Amino acid sequence: MEWTLEVVLLPVSDLDRAKDFYENKCGFKADLDGEVAPGVRVIQITPPGSRCSLAMTAGMPPAPGQERAEPGSLQGLQLCVTDIEAAHAELAGRGVDITPVRHLGPEGWTDGRGEAPWSSFCFFKDPDGNGWALQEAPAPLSER
Repeated sequence: MEWTLEVVLLPVSDLDRAKDFYENKCGFKADLDGEVAPGVRVIQITPPGSRCSLAMTAGMPPAPGQERAEPGSLQGLQLCVTDIEAAHAELAGRGVDITPVRHLGPEGWTDGRGEAPWSSFCFFKDPDGNGWALQEAPAPLSER
């Protein structure tokens, strides 16, 4: 049996603002935006090429046994790209406040690409403060 991560709940305070950010600034695709039950709105968006979507909700109670996450509390979401400079330029060109490309060196995070595979990153936050990392992968997922 496969266990595939396909949807991550993204806690946001304003669905329309978040949808605009992810669709227009990040270039994600809105797969769903609608009322799925009386008073419950769900927006589901997917990063280009990803098999995992993000769901943002309003009016939905927490699942049984789970607690509601506060907007901005999700940190460490990571997207892999095969060209970190191109991805950085695209997001910056769309108006995303993104850090320079960095790698982890002996002094901590240092500007510039890392020499080893998987070692180049840049970081950004959505309007609520949910934290994202871009990491350069050596090949597309289908080739790894």
